[in-house]
Amino acid sequence: MPVITLTSDWGQKDHYCGAVKGAILRQLPEAVIVDVSHEIPPFDLNQAAFIIRNFYTNYPEGSVHIIGINTEASIESPHTVVLHHGHYFIAADNGIFSLIFDEQPEQIIELDIIQDSDYFTFSTRDVFVKAACHIVAGKPVVELGHKKDKVLTKMAFQPVISADQIKGKVIYVDHYGNAFANITEHLFKSTIKNRKFVITFRSPSYRITQISKSYQDVHEGEMLALFSTSGYLEIAINRGDASSLLGLRLDTSVLIEVE
Repeated sequence: MPVITLTSDWGQKDHYCGAVKGAILRQLPEAVIVDVSHEIPPFDLNQAAFIIRNFYTNYPEGSVHIIGINTEASIESPHTVVLHHGHYFIAADNGIFSLIFDEQPEQIIELDIIQDSDYFTFSTRDVFVKAACHIVAGKPVVELGHKKDKVLTKMAFQPVISADQIKGKVIYVDHYGNAFANITEHLFKSTIKNRKFVITFRSPSYRITQISKSYQDVHEGEMLALFSTSGYLEIAINRGDASSLLGLRLDTSVLIEVE
């Protein structure tokens, strides 16, 4: 039985998560449902995309990923299922797919599903669940609607690059207070090469001049930079909260300069 994952901004207080899981189990009592996160800030597509692009490849191909973020349909953002690298993703086409993937998905189907409810505020339960159960049951995805050529493009903020400098910003802060910048390891190596560099943020007094391999490369309480499993530059404090202690918030500028 393929896995169905849930990623949303519902939080844990309300009934939304329970209602969606119940709707899945009514159709597929044996379904394997995984709660990835329901703590994404309301309507924050960028935060959702960061989480999804960093977890989905760990699941087996054929998995179905329901994205419950800003799900009301419109002409500009219709309900859509896409197939990418063997995984199915169901969401409103509001730009979320373009933030998760670096290229157009292999298959795009705009959903044409008649929902049982007359209310249109809970699409995840009333539309997405039907699509997910259809796919998990092994039925052709093309039966869910009609094909599209591309998804809506929403451009994420890109680093500013010169021969001797990369200027990026913090795009995600995790539970530990580690701050992730939109600077990939590939970009760092291709721009900085083997030259000496300094990483600064917020104040010139915050300086990091080397890339660590692990948090234990520095003493407890010291700050460091490393490339995490996400592939992005991470600024952290060994056994500390970099976000709080260093003032690293979303959109904080991160500068890498050749010395």
